[in-house]
Parts: sequence; structure tokens; C-alpha cells
Amino acid sequence: MIEPGRPVKDIQIDSNTSIEKIFDEISKSGGFESVNLSDGLDILTTMISDKECLKFVSFVGAVISTGLRGIIKDMIKNKWFDVAITTCGALDHDIARHFSNYKEGSFTMDDGELADQHIHRLGNILVPMESYGPLIEEKMQSFLEEEYKKGVKEMSTAEICKMIGKHLGENSFLYWAYKNNINVVVPGIMDGAVGSQIWLFTQKHNDFKLNITADSELLSGLIFKAKKSGALMIGGGISKHHTLWWNQYRDGLDYAFYITTAQEFDGSLSGALVREAISWGKVTQQARQSTLHAEVTTILPFIYAALIAKLKK
Repeated sequence: MIEPGRPVKDIQIDSNTSIEKIFDEISKSGGFESVNLSDGLDILTTMISDKECLKFVSFVGAVISTGLRGIIKDMIKNKWFDVAITTCGALDHDIARHFSNYKEGSFTMDDGELADQHIHRLGNILVPMESYGPLIEEKMQSFLEEEYKKGVKEMSTAEICKMIGKHLGENSFLYWAYKNNINVVVPGIMDGAVGSQIWLFTQKHNDFKLNITADSELLSGLIFKAKKSGALMIGGGISKHHTLWWNQYRDGLDYAFYITTAQEFDGSLSGALVREAISWGKVTQQARQSTLHAEVTTILPFIYAALIAKLKK
């Protein structure tokens, strides 16, 4: 026998309504993604407040090319998470935007003309060529050479991220991860400019090694000791999967909130709802979990504002 829930309540907002109250209103509105959004806020509030919980944040690198970098940076600055898992693009964009600027563009620009002007396009973000490849090459070769001269001949991706972070500043998420001793792991680090620069460095110093298995040692040491675990997963791909993959070794996440624009009909990992991971043992059967279909640059600033308000209480 199916028991219907509460009556659907109309949302009521006026000029004095707080962000926290707005989320409370949408939690009672019945539909459609609004309920997943309010559930996600509750999950994150409980997860971040749970002192026994090992907390992950995973995100795709593309968001660091946008102003959402500021929210990612602040969440790490606030020490809301213990581990970040991301893609190489996040490192590329964090370096590039610390030392230069990206520009506003549009999805409808002429890409041939942009190529002639030596400008890369990432959606509606414009990346001047001099702000990307040459700049990242200069910085990474300098950073790696400094470590090599200290006698460092082997590094994990977590160590690479700390190395980069200590050379950046307060507008950088890698800086705050370094400052707060939050590990950033990049399982697909070779798929990007930073990874290519590591490879290029090994051509000049063939005794220098990138040790990917050291990241596995780091994650296993955290996972096997965790009484609980939880994750905010921003976008899909390898960063989402790596977060889920490692948590299966402790019977799954206890808290999981996933924000995606992908659809599940094609069977992709990015489209898979959090509940699918239950069948793999990557999320516990009793987990507090929600999937929100939304474009993250439009919604995460509001979630962040509501979290600040709720966590203060």
C-alpha cells in the first residue's frame, strides 16, 4: 500500500525571505527538482557537521574556468572537505587564472576566427592562448625543477597538487588545499596541460617518476579508517567515479549528493543517479542520497549561501 506524502504547498516568498527560508519553502513544494535540491542541502549540512565523517568533494575541471572557482575555493578554505578529487583541467585553470585572466565570450562565436586570434573557447569562456599552454609550461617546469633540485625524484598527484598550491595565492583552490592540508587527487592527471608538463619534465630528467599508486595508498589509508564517509559530486566523469570507486571498500558512502546535467538513458557513469551506485556497493543502502539535475554554475552559489546560513546555527 503506497502512502502519499504531505500536501503540496505553494511557495511563498517576499522581500524579507532569507535564503534558508526559501530552501525550506521549496522542500514542501512537491516538485520537481526542487525537492532534490532541498534534500541535497540537508544532506550536505548533516554531512559537513558530522565529525565522524570522511568528506569528499569531486568536480570536473571545466568549472574552475568559471567564477564558480570562487565557491570551490571557499568550500576548501572553510575546511568542509577532507579530500578533493578532480581532473587535470582544474589544475590547468587554477594556475592559468592565478597568473592571468580568462575573458567572457559566448557559445555562438566563430571558432575559426577565434583560432586565428589565438583564443581557445571553453563553452562561453574565452581562454587566450598565452594564458594557457605557454604560461602553464613556464610555471610547471619551474615548480618541478625547484623540487628536483631539492632531491625530489618521485611524486604522487596529491604531492603535485600541494607543490602547485604553495606557489599560488588566496584566489586559488589549490592554495587553500595546501594551506589546510586537504589532499587533492587527480586520477587522470595525464589528460591535460599539467600532466603533459610532467611528461615533458621526465624527458629532461628520466629519473623523475610520477607515482599514481601512491595516491591509492593515500586514499586507502583514509577510507579504511573512516567510520562514515560522504561526498558532494559536482559533475560526472572520472572524478565522480573515483570517489565512488574508493568508497566501495568501506561498503559505500553514507551521504551522497550529486549535481549533473547528464541523462541516464545512455548508461553512462555521468548520467547514473546516485541510487545506481547502491547496486555496486559504492553507496550504502541506508545512505542519505540525492541527485539533482541542474547546471552547477547556476545552482551551487545558492546552495553555498544556504549552507553558510544553516551551518552557522
